[in-house]
Amino acid sequence: MSGVSFRERPMRHVYDAAYAGVPNWDIGRPQRAFVQLLDAGLVESPVLDVGCGTGELAMFLARYDHRVLGIDLSELAITQAREKARWRRIDAEFLVWDALALDRLAAAGLSFRTVVDSAMLHILGERERDRFVDGLGAVVPQGGLYCVLGDARRSESDVYGITPGEIRRRFREVDGWEVEFAFETSFERRWSSNPAYFVGVRRV
Repeated sequence: MSGVSFRERPMRHVYDAAYAGVPNWDIGRPQRAFVQLLDAGLVESPVLDVGCGTGELAMFLARYDHRVLGIDLSELAITQAREKARWRRIDAEFLVWDALALDRLAAAGLSFRTVVDSAMLHILGERERDRFVDGLGAVVPQGGLYCVLGDARRSESDVYGITPGEIRRRFREVDGWEVEFAFETSFERRWSSNPAYFVGVRRV
């Protein structure tokens, strides 16, 4: 897969610049909501970590014998993730890839029982979210689970952030999805934390 190109978006350069240092959202461990997800027995292999950054969540799941592929738009973040995995001797794979091109992963024969999203969806615009959801439909088989953690949207006029209501609207039962859980939590950063939602959506 490493020889496959992807559609480059301007955000790639923004995130490459962020990962030249240590971004505020990179706390050196997975967010607690995903630890609870694993403890609840809701993670099944293979796992796709979208917007994986430097790979902390992907490597955490791989330590528990899950087969994990982490993807990110930032080449620098993926380089750092691969280096971490090598030094920690963790068997996780990482690929520079646009999360809006999941259909191309499906075309390559890949599918995932679990997709984890630690603060990727919440930064996308409306049309990008539509494309992402369509792509999820291509790579998540029946019974598969998509779990998203994102900052709580402050008002209906905002684009940034998520709400359980928005997730229910985008992942409708008539389209083959069903919201399995949704609860309030927090998204931790290196020097702060924000109110957030953690939502799990099942492919039915």
